Amino acid sequence: MRGTSLPGRGTSSRRDWTKGSIPGNLWALYWPMLITNALTTLGPFVDLYWVGKLGAASIAGVGVSGIAVMVVNSLMTGLFQGTSAMCSRAVGAGDEKTANRVAQQAFVVGIAYSIVLAIIGIFLAEKILTVLGVDRDVVEQGAAYMRIQFVGMVTMGSITVAQSIMYASGESRIPMKVNLGYRLFHMILCPLLIFGVGIFPTLGVRGAALSNVIAQAFGGGVALWVLFSGRTRLQVTLKNFRFDRNIIWRTVRIGIPASITQIERNFSDLVLVRFIIPFGTFAVAAHSVAQRIDQLVQMPCAGIGTAAGILAGQNLGAGKPERAATGGWLAAGLATIWTVAASLLIWLGVEQLITFYTNGNTNVVELASAFLKIQILGYVLWGGVIALSMCLNGVGDTRITMLTNLTAMWGVAITLAFVLSKYTSLGIYGIRWAIVTGIVVRAFIYVVYFKTGRWQHKKV
Repeated sequence: MRGTSLPGRGTSSRRDWTKGSIPGNLWALYWPMLITNALTTLGPFVDLYWVGKLGAASIAGVGVSGIAVMVVNSLMTGLFQGTSAMCSRAVGAGDEKTANRVAQQAFVVGIAYSIVLAIIGIFLAEKILTVLGVDRDVVEQGAAYMRIQFVGMVTMGSITVAQSIMYASGESRIPMKVNLGYRLFHMILCPLLIFGVGIFPTLGVRGAALSNVIAQAFGGGVALWVLFSGRTRLQVTLKNFRFDRNIIWRTVRIGIPASITQIERNFSDLVLVRFIIPFGTFAVAAHSVAQRIDQLVQMPCAGIGTAAGILAGQNLGAGKPERAATGGWLAAGLATIWTVAASLLIWLGVEQLITFYTNGNTNVVELASAFLKIQILGYVLWGGVIALSMCLNGVGDTRITMLTNLTAMWGVAITLAFVLSKYTSLGIYGIRWAIVTGIVVRAFIYVVYFKTGRWQHKKV
C-alpha cells in the first residue's frame, strides 16, 4: 500500500533511491557508510594501539574481551535488521506512517536489550573469560574492559537504533557526521584515561573502555536529537505512541535469525580463541591483532552490502525486484575488487602494519604475519560473501544467512580448526586454514542462492 511520498528534509535524503542510475545510487548511499564503518572499526584499533603499550597481557585481555563486546554489538545490530528491513520497505512504498511506527518500536527493543547486557556485564565478565581458560592476568585485564563496555551498552544502543532508522530511510550522510564527531572525541580521550595525562586518572584498560562509553553517549545523544528534530528524511515522533505487538514480533522474527547469525559468527571466534589459548599468550595476542586487521579488510564490504540491502529493500517496496538484484550483484563485484587489492597490500606490508599495533613485539609480529598471509586466500572471496549476505539481511531474508553461517562456520571451519590444530603438524596454523575453507563454502552457497531470486519474494 503506497502512501504520501516522504518529504526530503536532509541532503542525500531528497533522492528517490528507487529511480535513476543504480551504480550512482549505490555510490551516493555507500560512501558515507564507508566512512562511518571506518570510524566504527577505528575504535578497537585506537584501544589496541594504546593498550599495546601496556604489555602482551593487556593486548590479549582487551583482544579477547573485544570479541565478546563485538558479539553483543553484532547481536544488537542483528535485532535491528527487522527495523531496517521494514522501514526501508515502507519508505520505498511511500508509507511514512508505518515507517514511524516501526521506528518507535525499535526503541522498546533497544532499551530491553541494553538492560539485559548491563546485568551480564556486572555479574558475568570474569566468569566468561575464566571459562575460555585464559591466564589469570589476562582475565583481570579483560574483565575490567568487558564490564565497562557491557554496562555502557545503552550508549551504543542509542547510536545503533538511530543509525538503523536513518539508513533505512536513505539517509547516510548524517550518521557519518555523528560518527566522525564522537570518534574524534574517543581518540582524544582514550590515551588521557589510560595513562592519566594531566587532570585525568590513570585507569589502564578501564580507561580504554570508559572512553568508548563516554564518546558513544555523546554520539547517541546527538543522533537521537537529529532524528527527533526532523533533520532527516524520516522524522521520528513519539506522538500517539503505543506498544505494537505485531510490529515488535515482526521485528524480532526478522531480527532473531540475523542475531543468531552474528552469535554464530562471533561465538565461533571465541571458540577459535579457545583453540588458540593452549599455544600461549603471544598466540592469543597475535590472533587479536590479526582479527583487528580482518575487520579493516571487511569494513568496506559490509558498508557496500548494507547500502545494497537498503536500496534493495526500498526497490522491493516500490515493486522493482530487478533493480534490487542488480544492486546486489554490483555490490558483490565492487567488494571483491577491494578485497583483492587489500590482499596485495597486506602481502607486501603486513609486518610493518602489525609492528605498529604491537609495539614491536617480535613473537607477536611473526605469528600475526603468518596468520594474515594464510588468510589472504580467503580475502579474495570474502568481499562477495559479506556484500551478498548484508544485502539479503537488508531485505529481511535473514534465515538463509543464519543457515549458511551455521553450515560453513560450525559444520566446516570449527570442526576443521579442532582437527587440524590438534591432530596434524599444522598446529596453530591449521586454525587459519580452517577459517579459509569456511569462507569458500559460504561463497558458493550465497552465489547460488542469490541467483535463484527467492529472496525477491520475501515478505516482511
